[in-house]
Amino acid sequence: MQETSPVLDKILELLKENSIEYELIEHEPVFTSEQAAKVRGSNLEMGAKAMVFSADKKPILIVVPGDKKIDTKVFKKTYKIRDLRMCSPEEVKTITNLEIGAVPPFGNLMGLPTYVDENLGRKEKIIFNAGSHTKSIKMSPQDFIKLCNSAIGNFSI
Repeated sequence: MQETSPVLDKILELLKENSIEYELIEHEPVFTSEQAAKVRGSNLEMGAKAMVFSADKKPILIVVPGDKKIDTKVFKKTYKIRDLRMCSPEEVKTITNLEIGAVPPFGNLMGLPTYVDENLGRKEKIIFNAGSHTKSIKMSPQDFIKLCNSAIGNFSI
């Protein structure tokens, strides 16, 4: 397991270039939203859960609050997608060069179109794994949305 990743370096560079306030948190390895919230001492809903999907055979990143799931019917209808499925761990590794659970919500830094559920923007702070199972970033959701070049929609349940 890697301690740092090129994606983490890109995120930190993006935050620095834009003078964004954030907190980098180092912790024991976590692999689920529930584990991450417990280790970080944060609420599950603060988590920005980033999941790689295949949408009409093209990889995309969908981001929802840690306590929510994607309403795939609503997502498909909203974005006019016929075939939507979650990518396998092997596909995620190939697409992002990261393991499931380490994928950050910045799809734009990995060449992935990104879709963010609007509920994430209602949080005071968000927190997410940043290219590693042992490093997380805590920041303002408004700053995140400003930097991630994503489509914003209402598709979580």
